[in-house]
Amino acid sequence: MCGDPIGAAERTLRCGNRHSFDLARQGYVNLLHARIPAGTADTAPMVAARADFLASGAYEPLADELARVCAGAGGLVVDAGAGTGYYLARVLETSEAFGLALDVSAVALRRAARAHPRLGAAVWNLWEPWPVGDGVASVVLNVFAPRNGPEFHRVLRPDGLLVVAAPAPDHLRELGDLVLAVDERKDERLDATLGEYFTRSERTEVRREVELTPRQVRQAVEMGPAGFHLDRDGRRERLDALSESQVVTVSFTVSSYRRKE
Repeated sequence: MCGDPIGAAERTLRCGNRHSFDLARQGYVNLLHARIPAGTADTAPMVAARADFLASGAYEPLADELARVCAGAGGLVVDAGAGTGYYLARVLETSEAFGLALDVSAVALRRAARAHPRLGAAVWNLWEPWPVGDGVASVVLNVFAPRNGPEFHRVLRPDGLLVVAAPAPDHLRELGDLVLAVDERKDERLDATLGEYFTRSERTEVRREVELTPRQVRQAVEMGPAGFHLDRDGRRERLDALSESQVVTVSFTVSSYRRKE
């Protein structure tokens, strides 16, 4: 993209330099014409696993906490790394805001575009300058996704709120090396990464034990980063051998930040 403002005409987005982008029939737009490295965008099997798993309600407490933190948001909520739009849709249900879902996976955004009537979706690489204007977002939401501090800061209004959700060190600990380990100092590193641009205003924990069926355990593994590595360390074989439900810990931190001027 050239950076000029774009407008919608029927099912096409155009800028003053005559660049155009057609809306897909599923409702999203692909603004990303460059190739991305393999193992970056969620695949169709990963997205299907995530959609089914989230529909089970296993992570609903996290969605409720994000909605609480963002309650009353107006204007624009940008979800950086929105995936299927599950969390953004929950935030929009409790506000009058409009949502923009950004993600590098077109497969995921096919679902996100249908997640809520006030939600738009665009394929984009979060490490590149975003196709979003300066100071236009009331909230930037970031759930288990890459964190681009300069872009968070640029697109947020002066009074805007950045909300970051991340897995806690004990998240899914009962699954052992079927999932990738979470750094014990993750929250400390998060604050350090964002500290140049933001001041943390709140941090809450969401934790509970849930009973997962063998199918749900498989989905929990397949939908995350380990989904790119199912053929390593016998993961696929061990998942195939599961036959009983398992009680696991689901544990997250939700951190809120305010812009530094």
